[in-house]
Order: sequence, then structure tokens, then C-alpha cells
Amino acid sequence: MRAIHITKSGGPEVLQLQETPKPTPAENQVLIKVKAAGVNRSDIITRKNTDTYGKGSPTTLIPGLEVSGEITEIGSAVTDKKVGDKVCALIADGGYAEYVAVDSSHCLPIPAGISLTDAAAIPETVFTVWFNVFHLGKLQSGEKLLIHGGTRGIGTMGLQMAKAWGCKTYTTAGTEDKIDFLQKMGVDKVINYKKEAFEEVLKDEKIDVILDMVGGDYTQKNLEILNKKGRLCYINGMKNMDVNINLRTLMAKNLTVTGSFLKPQTAEVKTQIATEVEKNIWPMFHSKKIHPIIYKTFPLTEAAEAHRLMESSEHIGKILLTMDR
Repeated sequence: MRAIHITKSGGPEVLQLQETPKPTPAENQVLIKVKAAGVNRSDIITRKNTDTYGKGSPTTLIPGLEVSGEITEIGSAVTDKKVGDKVCALIADGGYAEYVAVDSSHCLPIPAGISLTDAAAIPETVFTVWFNVFHLGKLQSGEKLLIHGGTRGIGTMGLQMAKAWGCKTYTTAGTEDKIDFLQKMGVDKVINYKKEAFEEVLKDEKIDVILDMVGGDYTQKNLEILNKKGRLCYINGMKNMDVNINLRTLMAKNLTVTGSFLKPQTAEVKTQIATEVEKNIWPMFHSKKIHPIIYKTFPLTEAAEAHRLMESSEHIGKILLTMDR
């Protein structure tokens, strides 16, 4: 099969298309013929730091955390899936390829009304938002959610999920085009962080949950605008991982700060997330309250261009790779 390999740490040019053996599913796995794969910022971090991952020869490393496609083979212990099922799946790596083997319990059926290609944009964003905002952050209907960087894949999906959950939504963005898009999407309050200080605009709003991937000096500002018993959830620190906070703020308002990476979670945790997502979020797709927002698709051969686009931060929504020859 064809697959994109990270040949060494570096820029997008280190992504190379190579022939590689097709995987064989283990007893609890299914083999998916991939239709499309999502491109995520985690893939870029992996590409830049391949030499530190300790996974043997870097030529064995195929990036990609989410795919959609059709099951072509099942392991001997699999009873909940069958050959021919069309699914989307969360995976630890290997998505930039024509086939991938994945735990059966990490696959979900394609939601009604979503194309097989577009479904590749769902798993990583929905799993991440559910685990951090709803599971760790305990967002409740009627509460207020702020997601920084609202036009990223996480933002566009998370804001829709929260709105459908009955929450008031807030976000930040850096261009007028992005702000216009988010307003048309139905976000309650959109702040141009290049023109206004979000902590000033929201100082009286009493935000209940914040999902942040910026870090740095945003951290204390986030704490300042949280409601009493508010929750601050981290999934990245793109500005700076080293932060300074005033513990008095934390203690005076009885705040909770959480953080997680989805990729290294155990198979059991990912299975639990999949079960909860199918129960609570899949009906939102069926009722068309939420849908994946796709910015651009690239053929597998242009994975480097897809990475360049993601690094530019010009996109709104998800970037996908398709396996069509």
C-alpha cells in the first residue's frame, strides 16, 4: 500500500510517499481501507520531533490520528463490526495510508447525512472536545463556554457541540473573515484578539468552562474571567508551555485546571470516550445540529502542502487527505 512516512524530523518536505506493507489486524482490530484522513496539529508536532519519539527507524512512522473508510477485514475476536461497514476511527498513528488497523471499539458508524470523506474530520475533534470539555470540564446545559481559536477544527466542532448542548458560546479569532464566519455559525460572542483584549471584553461574563490551546500569558487571563467553580481545560500551549499564575485567583474562586493529550490515552479510555460520544453526540449529527466543517482536501501525494496550509493558520475548519488515486 501507499503511505506517507516521516523520514526524519523537519519541515513538510520530510513527508515522503512510500510503498509499505499493508497491516494485518490483531484479534481485537479491524482493517480499514481508508477513504480520507484528518490532518491535525499533533501531526506537525510529531513531524518536527520524530527523532525524539524513540519508535525505531523514523521511516516506520506514518502520521495521522483519524480516518474514515470501509472495513475490509476483522480480527478473530471482533463481534461488533463486520466487513463492509463504513466507519470513522480514532487511531494512535498511521492514518496517512491506504489501509490502517485499529481497535474495533475505537470505530464509530458514519453519521447519517455525512459523506464518507467528510467523516474523517470527526473523530479527533469530537473525542478531544468530549473528553476535555464535557468529561473533565463537566460542561452543563445553560453554562458558558469559551474556546480560544474558534476557527480551528477543535473550535468549529466544539462550539457547535456546546451550542447543541444548550450552552452560551464565546470564542476568539484574528481576522475579520474568521469573525464573520463564526458569527454566521451562531457563536454568541466573537472577539478579535488582535484588536481587543478578551479578558476585558469578558470580565463580567463569568465564563464556566474555557478550552485553551494557547497557554502562556493567556493562562492567568483565563483564570480571571472564570466564574466561581469554573474549569480551565488545556490541550496545548502553542504560545508557551511555561506559565505563571496567581494561586490566590485559583483558590478564591475554587477553580479547577485540567490538561490532557488525547493521543497517549489508553485503549480503554478511548473506548469509553467512543461509547459516550456515540450516545451523546452522534444524535446531534443525525438531527443536523452539528456537522464537520471542511476547509480543503488534498490528495495523499500532497501531504506536505496540507501541512504547510495548517502551519499558516489561514484555514477555517478541517484539512483532509484523500486516498483516491
